[in-house]
Formats: sequence, C-alpha cells, structure tokens
Amino acid sequence: MVIRSLGHACFTASDGQHTVIFDPFLTGNPEAVVKPEEVQVDAVLLSHGHSDHLGDAIPVARRLGVPIVAPYELAMYCQRHGAEVVGLHIGGGTDLPFGRVKLTFATHGSAVVGDDLIEYTGPPCGFLVTMSGRTIYYAGDTGLFGDMRLIGETASIHVAILPIGDHFTMGIDDAVRAAGFLRPRAVVPTHYSAFEPIRKNPHEFAHRVESLGIRCEVLAPGEEAEF
Repeated sequence: MVIRSLGHACFTASDGQHTVIFDPFLTGNPEAVVKPEEVQVDAVLLSHGHSDHLGDAIPVARRLGVPIVAPYELAMYCQRHGAEVVGLHIGGGTDLPFGRVKLTFATHGSAVVGDDLIEYTGPPCGFLVTMSGRTIYYAGDTGLFGDMRLIGETASIHVAILPIGDHFTMGIDDAVRAAGFLRPRAVVPTHYSAFEPIRKNPHEFAHRVESLGIRCEVLAPGEEAEF
C-alpha cells in the first residue's frame, strides 16, 4: 500500500492496481502538487463539505466517470451537481471494485459555505478503507473521541491518517492519544501546514507517536511512503 500526500489533507492510496483519493482540495490549495486534471483514480472519498476538503471532488469524479463515496447528504449534493455517487452513513460500509469502504464517526461540521448561503451536507465522517488486505483509517477533520479505541479494537489498521493542526481538529496532544487508542502499525499526520491557524510541528508529533512503538511517516506534499 502506497500513501502519497498531495498537500493539506489530500492523499491518494494505491495497492498497485487501484487508487483512491481522499478529500481532493487542489485548486486554491497552497500546497497542491498536482492539478485536478492530472488526477487518475478509481474513486473519490469525501469526508465532509468544507471547501478545503470538497475541493475538486465533483469535477474530478465527472471527468473520470468514477464515484464519490461520501455521507448520504453530501453524496446527494454531489449527485445534484452531476457526479456519480455512493451514499453511505456512519457505521455503514460497502464493497466496491477496489475494496471495502466503511464510514466512521468524526466530530466536526459539514457544510458548503457560499457568499450568501450555507448548505448543510449531513454529518462528517472518517473512512476505513481495505484494499488488498490492508486497512487505512482516514480520520478526516475530527476532534478526539472515545470510540477511536473501539475502532482500534475492531479494525486491524495498517496506517492511520490523523489531523494534528488544532484550531479546527485535534491538536498534537489529542492526536497522540488517538494513536494510542487506535494502535495502527503506522501513522501519517495531516492538516497542519497549509494555513496559519493550523501550523504545527509534525516532527514533534512523530517523536511522541514513535515513543509508543508506532511508526510515523511525515509526508511533505508530493512525498509518498509504502506500508
């Protein structure tokens, strides 16, 4: 399994045969390393409706003819704008050609915010994605919650992608505790560098996670790691 950072909270995961993308915010992303028209994936996984996550999901899905997998209300928003969708809800999962996707709880918000309208798009989510026998936990934008311990007990997680930027999500202290709850084989930090309010030192996080005996890979935009 290869995880690649595309900047901010956008990642791809590939098992060599299939590739999925999480939260493809590329246009307007100061850290983006690819353009939306360069993305080649089998599905778009969308955790919530905020602009730095919804991003280019709809045009990418429409161009490639691939589904957006998202919480039901957000999926319906994307469908209304011309995308093929798979709408799920928290705790539910489905088998797709590239593997299995299950939605997990996330404690955050979800809305498309315009100049004169805020459209609620249902609850946010995280994802458990299993491809070729390996499971990724993409937490999405979330604070710490106790059921992360349950997620860790019920899923054998190879790599967890966890936000550490504070302000809108977990900070470093809570993200370290989340890693302890989840007990993945490896962790990748996210959501910590694109904008001033969330800038944190990922190497401080890495040092503290590795003291728990968990591998940590800090991926700069454009970098990838194999798990």
